[in-house]
Amino acid sequence: MKRWQRALQDNYGTPTIELVSGKGSIVKDANGNSYLDFLAGIATNVLGHAHPAIVKAVSKQVTTLGHVSNFYAHPNVLDLAERLQKMTGDKSARVFFCNSGAEANEAALKLSRKTGKNKIVATKESFHGRTMGALSLTGQPSKRDPFKPLLKGITHVTFGDAKAMKRAISKKTAMVIIEPIMGEAGVIVPPSDYLKKVREYCDAAGVLLVFDCVQTGMGRTGDWFGYEYSGVKPDVITLAKGLGGGLPLGAMIAMGPASELFVAGDHGSTFGGNPIATAAALAVITSIEKEKLLTHVDQMGEFLLTELALIPGVSEVRGAGLLIGLTFEQPIAKAVTKRCQELGLLINAPGDSVIRIAPALNITIKQAEKCVKIFTQAVGENFNV
Repeated sequence: MKRWQRALQDNYGTPTIELVSGKGSIVKDANGNSYLDFLAGIATNVLGHAHPAIVKAVSKQVTTLGHVSNFYAHPNVLDLAERLQKMTGDKSARVFFCNSGAEANEAALKLSRKTGKNKIVATKESFHGRTMGALSLTGQPSKRDPFKPLLKGITHVTFGDAKAMKRAISKKTAMVIIEPIMGEAGVIVPPSDYLKKVREYCDAAGVLLVFDCVQTGMGRTGDWFGYEYSGVKPDVITLAKGLGGGLPLGAMIAMGPASELFVAGDHGSTFGGNPIATAAALAVITSIEKEKLLTHVDQMGEFLLTELALIPGVSEVRGAGLLIGLTFEQPIAKAVTKRCQELGLLINAPGDSVIRIAPALNITIKQAEKCVKIFTQAVGENFNV
């Protein structure tokens, strides 16, 4: 803790433990303590730690070709773009690679400006990143207010309120950006017809519809992107987190007419789509398919959603697949998170009464059962009957 405080800025506060190794969903700290990792780098390590396929792919690539910039092509970036294109089911899809979710959303924001319009509609309590453009899209005042003035022309409406969205969209709107399921806000699932209605409103006004799939993507909800349940398709998809399986990699995928908006020189990223990160991403996609993890995610998600809802003090459990949010009847989330860590379980409290769980997609049933056991104990110790 002292070394952290002497050398790093205070934007994260000071961590309470130092992790030094991991295998699958088990990590160890500098004192030799083991933890069941049910946060997975905030929904990032979709195959856990040190997955053999990622280790092999990255190790081989780093001895072959490290970085070339985007002045030149390389096999991995071509293969990965084609895989993502196929996953969208749209041959018109074109990919821009970057390094993070914030950068992917910045790219989408810039793409929307190429429509000739500059008004944007986003949602309250949404999270799209912390760079100035992505922060302007983010609907959380606590993150936005210290850095005002932000970009103008952005309207935030209540997530899930189709009527409010309809009123906010006009012919002057360049894009609407929404999360299929809100992650940072506490895993909020919208009404089943919400995305369909938003698609209809965007079509009527000639507006780009952007789905921020940074948290819901790469199989976390049991589908590749997390919006498939709606039956609609966006004009733009933004990805990151699980895409690189632990390495920094993001993508902005544009489809239809939106895929032709960027021309040479409009945007760029020095490290975007570099050989090592894309090697990891190819290993991630191949492993998810080979290990049939999308089906497994549905099974593990159903188990956790059911079992966690039975714990006294838990008022609601929501989510899809292995993106799960819980709310308590009392503001005990931070205390529960702390106690879970002491008992050997890593989770996250995005609010005073909200818990977020987002483990690796390949967790075992025994690990899921252990999570429930520890969580039940931690809640019981903090919930006042």
